[in-house]
Amino acid sequence: MNPVAPASTPEARQTKATTPKSSNSTYADQAKLSPTGELIAQALGGSDVRSEKVEALRQSIAAGTYNVSSSDVADKMMQSLLG
Repeated sequence: MNPVAPASTPEARQTKATTPKSSNSTYADQAKLSPTGELIAQALGGSDVRSEKVEALRQSIAAGTYNVSSSDVADKMMQSLLG
């Protein structure tokens, strides 16, 4: 089977119709992000301000000096059971 469509098929006519007629024309690619895409791009491009806090917690846990209040744990457990 020949992958090239003959000039008389609708696909070939469509390709001919969308092909620029002069070689002097300049075309530029354009892209537009959706609002969701814009939010993702901002999130990925922004600085991670909490990375220092995460690293400090990681070091504290590794050193065995990280302490959590038992009443805070109990409060969170009750909130998760009631909520």
